[in-house]
Amino acid sequence: MQLVCLDLEGVLVPEIWIEFAQRTGIAELSRTTRDEPDYDKLMQYRLALLKQHRLGLPDIQQVIADMGPLAGARDFLDALRRDYQVIILSDTFYEFAMPLMAQLGFPTLFCHRMEADADGWVVDYRLRMPDQKKESVRRFKEINFKVIAAGDSYNDTAMLSEAHAGILFHPPRNVIDEFPQFPVTMNYAELRREIDRASERI
Repeated sequence: MQLVCLDLEGVLVPEIWIEFAQRTGIAELSRTTRDEPDYDKLMQYRLALLKQHRLGLPDIQQVIADMGPLAGARDFLDALRRDYQVIILSDTFYEFAMPLMAQLGFPTLFCHRMEADADGWVVDYRLRMPDQKKESVRRFKEINFKVIAAGDSYNDTAMLSEAHAGILFHPPRNVIDEFPQFPVTMNYAELRREIDRASERI
């Protein structure tokens, strides 16, 4: 049995924090794991900026409600799910992602939780577990799945390395240069072809 694990942001939907940064005019919030590979350091930086600018969870959710998947993402995902079991592994938060999941047909999503107080101020975040993308793939392998994984950024590379086959999707140049072992795809047609090729090899 084969299983495809996909990252969410940058693969199926826009980078939520980048969109939020653009709409609020707070350029510092546009930093992502493409820029800062230490996820906890990145999140603490984001939470401090939200506190500084007095922006709460409702503000973020309002932006997300106006977003949609990347062009072609729903068709790509629907076609992929006809031929493979598919799970989305993401470092986003359920509180952010569910409006976008509805637009993608509610694929299975493993991610984290955001903690807000009674007034809606974001006070912390709760990881489902450390290195959850890599660890999820490892557990899928333990129950005899052959895993193909695809992602776009630093925080996906451990998952790609753990999978039987890892694929980069529209990554930045620095990630391509640092991880030459992974094939690079730049659109959904290329990604689907590479998934199918990997399926034949593993």
